[in-house]
Amino acid sequence: MWGMGSALETLCGQAYGAGQIDMLGIYMQRSWVILLTTSVLLTFLYVFAEPVLLLLRQEKEISRVAGKFSLWMIPQLYAYALNFPIAKFLQAQSKVMAMAWISAIGLVLHVFFSWLLMLKLGWGMAGGALVLNASWWIIVLAQLAYILCGTCGRAWTGFSWRAFQNLWGFVRLSLASAVMLCLEIWYLTALVLFAGYLKNAEVAVDALSICININGWTVMVAIGLNAAVSVRVSNELGAAHPRTAKFSMVVVVISAFLISVLISTVLLIFQRQYPYIFSENSEVISVVYQLTPLLAFCIVVNNVQPALSGVAIGAGWQTLVAYVNIACYYILGVPLGLLMGYALNMGVQGIWIGMIIGTVVQTVCLFWVVYKTNWNKEASVAAERIKKWGGDPDSKQNGF
Repeated sequence: MWGMGSALETLCGQAYGAGQIDMLGIYMQRSWVILLTTSVLLTFLYVFAEPVLLLLRQEKEISRVAGKFSLWMIPQLYAYALNFPIAKFLQAQSKVMAMAWISAIGLVLHVFFSWLLMLKLGWGMAGGALVLNASWWIIVLAQLAYILCGTCGRAWTGFSWRAFQNLWGFVRLSLASAVMLCLEIWYLTALVLFAGYLKNAEVAVDALSICININGWTVMVAIGLNAAVSVRVSNELGAAHPRTAKFSMVVVVISAFLISVLISTVLLIFQRQYPYIFSENSEVISVVYQLTPLLAFCIVVNNVQPALSGVAIGAGWQTLVAYVNIACYYILGVPLGLLMGYALNMGVQGIWIGMIIGTVVQTVCLFWVVYKTNWNKEASVAAERIKKWGGDPDSKQNGF
């Protein structure tokens, strides 16, 4: 859902920059149609999660519990389908403070009711599912109320039949965005999966999970920069300001690099101390200590790479980046990691080194693409995209 919703960053951002404000609401509605349809299809996967997991040779009890939990989480799936287009719609207009306040209130309520239902009342997983569903729907309804009360001006003028026009072109960009982001997310997740087949797998997975969690926390900064640069680049390209778009890219990439270097330096300074926060097992602590230099390097790469991906989203290069990700991650990184981890007996460090090499090559490729980009041409492409997908300033919006 996140991946398919990111197509809206390109279209809404460029339309907003070009002054085609009325198209933002149309684009959001088109994305709702596509994502809600996708949710209906994904519902079958949620319903049949238990037999699917059994087919993948998971343990019967785990499959049973996961299948039951999947059924409870179906409402959240549809909240995702509405939420991500709303987020991109608001981000394109730089209305991020409203989103931040709504999310903050949602977080407070989520924490309180999680404690109340799961711990105090002892509802367990059922309580957790109820709270997750409610939290997401509270955020969605609050954001919708914010939009419908007139705060977005011409960006939202009501529901329109134009949302059903040119859906196929929208679907293609949405799928390209989904493939681009899913390949990135699954890549790091695969690292933990591969570690599960090593000798002494429990220790390897525990240590790696700690490192992946730390990396995940730091990537939150990169995701914020990713959203910021995608909005700025798309806005400036839509407004036919190619030099400003390029300058925005340079500022964000440098900022991402400096922030990641600072975080990595802190980790290396406290390399011996911080593992005790997460575990009391001496073997796990020892492995985390050994993996910290890799973690520090990975943080630097994984903070710069999302900034470049944000530039790609803002410029509409999702299809190109999807091909780059397939080549660098799954043709180079994964086989190299498996070779180093298993064939060369380097264990979890070998797997991670091989996969980091894939990420480094991908980042270098994105740097090369950005370096060779003709930003004047990209501004022209943005103008053509807006015109092609309904952004003609002479067009009239038919509401209902």
